Amino acid sequence: MRTMENENLRVQISDHGAELSSIYDKAADREAVWIGDPAFWNRHAPVLFPFVGKVNGGFYTHKGVKYPMGQHGFARDNEFECIENTENKTVHRLVSTEETKKVYPFDFAFTVTQELSGRTLTITWNVENTGDDDMYFSVGGHPAFMIPEQYDIVFNKGLENHTETELEYVLIDPETAGVDVAHPRKLKLQDGRIPYTRTLFDEDALIFDNTQVERVGVEVDGKPYVTLTCKGFPSVGVWSKPKADAPFVCLEPWIGRCDNVGFDGELKDKYGEQHLKAGETFQAGYTITIGE
Repeated sequence: MRTMENENLRVQISDHGAELSSIYDKAADREAVWIGDPAFWNRHAPVLFPFVGKVNGGFYTHKGVKYPMGQHGFARDNEFECIENTENKTVHRLVSTEETKKVYPFDFAFTVTQELSGRTLTITWNVENTGDDDMYFSVGGHPAFMIPEQYDIVFNKGLENHTETELEYVLIDPETAGVDVAHPRKLKLQDGRIPYTRTLFDEDALIFDNTQVERVGVEVDGKPYVTLTCKGFPSVGVWSKPKADAPFVCLEPWIGRCDNVGFDGELKDKYGEQHLKAGETFQAGYTITIGE
């Protein structure tokens, strides 16, 4: 476990999956990251790479060859090498191996950098195509946060060009685990927010595509509790365990996501899929701010 600390926060990150495991708020004397209680969900904030969500039927196709792939890819279940750890910066790296190439036939170097400043943690992903062929991938975050019994979910607060009174979202089809894009729904906002209700996640994650959401947070009694900012990200998921009244909520920034219902095409045509030519590098990042 790697630790970063300042006068406001103490952050812990595991080498396993480069997973953010704790953000302790000193002033509020509270843990912000979900504790991973297996009675509800046994993770904290897994990194999703090289896939976000499930692929249709548990397989994807690249150049006519089918490959098996579990939910959210394999990075979250692998040991990363920690290549830097200071009081305000931690860097982890995962590189392709003969084992990864059995299920994902690309050479890559995937680096996760986490930097602490004040009350904000900045997470940056670097994906490098170290091979000779074109590479395709998705990448995302899945941080879960401890929440009190009553809270509001707040969208795009303080961002220019965001004055939405409603958002469009899609759901995951329970039979196929694909996104049901044929039946979008509307989420009415009240002053940019919705109050949590016990039925909010009964149909699983709310998925907001088309860069509708670039900041999402939790407020308690009108005060910021946790805020996630992901400018330019095409998709954001908001999730908690369905029908469980679980004491956590996930605010998930995604670049790429699970398949649309019925998709059985080539990987390059998958919804939101990213493309790197040989030798190219991709970079993206988001921030988590605790409290004010």
